[in-house]
Formats: sequence, C-alpha cells, structure tokens
Amino acid sequence: MGANSSSISELSSNDLLKKLAGKELLSENDPFWNQLLSFSFCPPQTSSDNRLLVEQTSPICKVFAENNLKTGNFCSLVEVFLMRASEMKTSTQCENHVFTWQTHNALFIIRCLISYFIENMSEGGVLREFAVKDIKQGKQTGEPLLEKFIDALVRLLIEIPVVNFTYVIHLEAINTLLTLLSVQLFVPRIAHRSIFFQYLMQGKCSKDACPLVKTLLDHIIKHEPCPPEVYQGSGSGSMLYGFGAAVASGLWTMMTLGYGKGSSAEADDKALLANQSLLLTLVLANHYTHEKGMHNPYRLALCTFGNLQDAAASSPTSPVPVFRMNLSGLYETFCKHMKDDQMTLLLYLLLHRNTNIRAYILSRTNIELLVVPILKILYDAQERNSHHIYMALIILLIMSEDDEFNKSVHELVVKNITWYTERSITEITLGGLIVLVVIRTIQYNMTRMRDKYLHTNCLAALANMSSQFHSLHPYVTQRIVSLFELLSKKHGKILEHLRNSPKAEHRSLNDERSEAPPAPDYATDLAVLEEVIRMVLEIINSCLTNTLHRNPNLIYTLLYKKELFVPFRTHPTFQDIIQNIDTVLNYFTSKLEYQQHGNLSVHEVLDIINQAILQWPRDRLKKFPELKFKYVEEDQPEEFFIPYVWSLVYHSSNLYWNADKIELFTLNT
Repeated sequence: MGANSSSISELSSNDLLKKLAGKELLSENDPFWNQLLSFSFCPPQTSSDNRLLVEQTSPICKVFAENNLKTGNFCSLVEVFLMRASEMKTSTQCENHVFTWQTHNALFIIRCLISYFIENMSEGGVLREFAVKDIKQGKQTGEPLLEKFIDALVRLLIEIPVVNFTYVIHLEAINTLLTLLSVQLFVPRIAHRSIFFQYLMQGKCSKDACPLVKTLLDHIIKHEPCPPEVYQGSGSGSMLYGFGAAVASGLWTMMTLGYGKGSSAEADDKALLANQSLLLTLVLANHYTHEKGMHNPYRLALCTFGNLQDAAASSPTSPVPVFRMNLSGLYETFCKHMKDDQMTLLLYLLLHRNTNIRAYILSRTNIELLVVPILKILYDAQERNSHHIYMALIILLIMSEDDEFNKSVHELVVKNITWYTERSITEITLGGLIVLVVIRTIQYNMTRMRDKYLHTNCLAALANMSSQFHSLHPYVTQRIVSLFELLSKKHGKILEHLRNSPKAEHRSLNDERSEAPPAPDYATDLAVLEEVIRMVLEIINSCLTNTLHRNPNLIYTLLYKKELFVPFRTHPTFQDIIQNIDTVLNYFTSKLEYQQHGNLSVHEVLDIINQAILQWPRDRLKKFPELKFKYVEEDQPEEFFIPYVWSLVYHSSNLYWNADKIELFTLNT
C-alpha cells in the first residue's frame, strides 16, 4: 500500500502488508504506521471483487493471525486507531482531512482482519488476538482492549459530526460494528453468550445506548447519499484535499468503498450511511429480547423514545421518553422508503413496541402516504420474500386494531393507483383499496404459499375493519363476494374428494408400501377451509350489522350472488351467521319484487335499495360478539427475527461473508 494506489491483485505481494503480518514487533509509536496508513486503495465494488479480495488477502491474514500471537501487532494497530479516534473531534473541527483519511484507513484494515478472524476462528480465538499484549504483560485487571475498541467506535459515531470528509469514517465505524457482531452468522443458535454482544449490552458503551440509537435514527431520517464529490471523478480531487488530484481521487474512491464510479443519477440510491445505520439498529434491537438476566438498552431506547413536539405536553402519569426527536421526519422517511425489507421491519418494531410512535402514526391525516406503499408490498407478493409479506401484513393488522384508523381510511380517497392492474381504478377510498389488496393476498396465498398463518392475519385485519366499512366501491364488494364464491367452490371439491376417496387407513397403508408421496389430507384441509369461510361470513355479517345503511353496493352484490349462500343454510358451522345474511337478502328481495315492473337497470335497483335502507329495522339481526383481533408476538421472537435480520445484513449491507461458512440460515430460506 503506501501513498500509491494498489489493486486487489497486488495485495498479496504488498511489502507493507507483509511487514504488518510478519514477525517484527511494531509498537504503536512506530513510524511504520504513518507509512502504512497513507494508502489510496480502491476496495471491492462487486461480489466477485469481494471474493477476489478474500482470496488475495487470506494467506496474509492467516500468517498475520499466527504471528500476532507472538508480536501483538494487531493490538498495536488497534491502539493506533484508539489514539487517533480520541483526537478525531479536534481534527474534524480543524478540517484535518489527511488525519481523518489515515484514521479511516486504520479502521478499514482492522475490519478486514476482524472479518478474517471471525470467519476462521472461534470467539475465544478472536478474543486472544485482541488480548495478546495483556496476556504477555500479565494484566488481570483494567479495561480489555476489545471493550475499549467497541466503546471508541460508539463514541466516534455519537460525537463526530457527519460532514463530507467524515461521512465515510462513520460508515466504516458502523461496518466494523456489524462485522464484530457477525459472529452470530457462524453459529446455528442465538448468540446469548457472545462477548461482543455482552460488551455492547452491558459494557462501558451501553451507557451511550440512547445517543447511539438517536444518532442512527438521525442517519436513517436524513438519508444522505455519499457526498456529491464522490460522483465527480478524478478532476475534483484537488478540491477535496488540496494535494495531488490523482492521489485524492484514488483516496476518495477508497473511502467510499468503491461507489465513486456511480453517475450523479445514481447518487440518490447510495444513501449508504442510512442503510448501514438501519441494519445496525435492527441488529442491536433484536438481540436479548427475552433472555433472562440480559438487558438490551438499545431495544429499550428504540421502544420508548418520543416526539420532540410533545415535550411540553407530557402527561405526569406516562413514562418519560428516553429521548425525543422530530417524528415528522421519521414518518416521511417511512413513507418514501418502505419498499425495503429493513425499513418495513423497523416500522413493525416501532408500531408494535413504541406507544409514542404508534399514536403519532395513527394520528396522521395523510396516513395514505404510508399505507399505500405497504399495500404495494403485498400486491407485489410474487417479487417479495415471505418474511417481507408477513411484516407488511402485520403492520396493517396492528393499524387495524385502532378504531379511528378504521374509520379514517374510508374517508380518505386515493387516486390513480397505477400499480393495481386487475382493473383501472381512477379513485377509491383507502379502506376499499386495503380490502382489495388483502383479498388478493389471500387468493395468492391459496394458490401459491398455502400458509394458514398468512390467511389468519389477512382475515383478522379485514375483521377488525369490518364494523367500520362504508362507501365500499362496487368492485370492492364484488371482490368480497367473489372470495366467498372461490372458497365455497373449493369447499365443494374437498367434500366430493372425501365422498369418493377410499378410507384413510387403506390409503396410508398403500402409500407406505409403495413409498408414494402422501395423499392429500382432505379432512384437515376441510377444517382449515371452514375456519376461513366462517371468518369471511363473519366479516360480511359485521358490515351488515354495523354499517348496512352505508353500503348499498354490498347489498346489491349479495342479492346478485344470493344463490351462493343456499348450500350453507343447514351447515352447523355456518347456520347461525347465514340466518342473518338471509334476513337481509329476504328483506331487500321483497322490496325489489314489490317495485319491479319489467327489467330494472343497475341504477334503479340501487335506488330501491337506498330507499329500503331508510326503513330497515336495525334490531332484526342477531347480535354476534364484536370482531376484534390483536397481534401477539410469538413466545420466542428471536428465533424468527435474528436469522431474518442477519439475512438482511448479508444481502443488503455491501459487506462480504463466505456463504459456505454461515450456519444461522441457508440462502434459500
């Protein structure tokens, strides 16, 4: 390395790296460090470059790890970084770009070495690399070097302002924390006893949990792209650093992790600091959520912060937020960037756990700006992973627990939903659009995923909303009844299979002898399907019971398809609820027959329905319990969320890990 640019292919023969990895002891005051850290190196920009980097540096890293147990040079490098990190605040105020550049380079090398250690050693082996000097000096007390290092990274993030020339050192600090915590990737169980997590959760830096979470959220909200100089090529190098355009340009390419070749049009999509901050927030918040004796201060901070504008109006009976920030900026960020898994997951966590955030979001008069992107995630289900669909759906379910939300979505009109292609809709209520997309998700699940849990959550959200349905679009009511029609046809087919198939015990014996795939379990399928049909009927009944007078289009559609309900009149599972629907159908049928003179147009039928609604005796229907469903998280949420979060880090952090060594999840799950 040194002052000249180096390519990946030259790394294995680089003299300075060989000296670093060698057997010579290098103290933290050795002039060698200034020479080593004055490099301008363009790190990998693609996955193939990343693999090449690992292949080229692994032999050096292996030698380094072996020799470090005698030399302690890794400890010296970390101490060099710690000394520089302690002076970063002053150097930033003085705009000392070269100092920042070299400090960043030190951290970059440390991260590359840590990445090798974690992939190729046990956690104990990694700790030994950090503790060589303490072991040699016989230190039994004092703050371990690893804890000092982690604390320095946290303090750098919360104390150093983000300006053009410090952007990348913030990025590198977050990447290094993610790399340290990636020890989780290489064990199949949840890392409750990892020393890296314990230092963060219980060590010196844990007292800074609130300012760190606030800093990370600030990065997410600001969503700043890499500084504009990154996209201007080598000609702007001298403007950046005032020395040698070529060197400065190569330096800046290195400092932005290889994103300097993007066009200015791509700059808006390169909010790297926001993305890495979001991933680190999720990693920190989802560990130690239910482990006895463990405390997660980052999760506590994330789940209890409040709105800056509410500071003067705090209730003496409610808990004081651990910190406050401008929630309007956070809300706007969610509205703009909901397409990514990680943003959806953060919204889920805040809605589910932070009562301040939930109250703020549900009180927005422009809630459609958030809900429509969530609906688009569900609409594009075939392009999403199942976890992302679940998170979007559960967000809707949590929102639907609020009566004011259910009321307001039917008063908000959205226009020109161009991504909804089943039918051209120029305008529709937000509530109607929710119903359309959720029903479509149910139908998609029936043909593709066949997941009972997803069915249940879809129907629970509709059930919560059903008592507030009003002004439903004709197409929406058609889709509701069409869903029932689809389910009833499926019900008939399963009954036919059960009548015609041989006895279950004979079938299973034959299957066992022939080693054929197990035959469909029609009895179980029927039980599940009847639960779904029952819920759909309850949703229709809830609407008729509570808001019949506001939904003439639903009455029209039910009358048009009234023969669908006949087979279920005597079925013990549905009989009670069908009686209510029949009561409504009989009442409006009689009104139509009384006034019918020849064939009636659609408008004439609707006019008669609207007149008849005015005379409808509301006490005629049997009362059923109010439909209310509440989302409850699983007993062991870490078993779902930790592999999910780390799969997001693996796929979207621009960092590299050897997939063959990952044990926490497989790439096809």
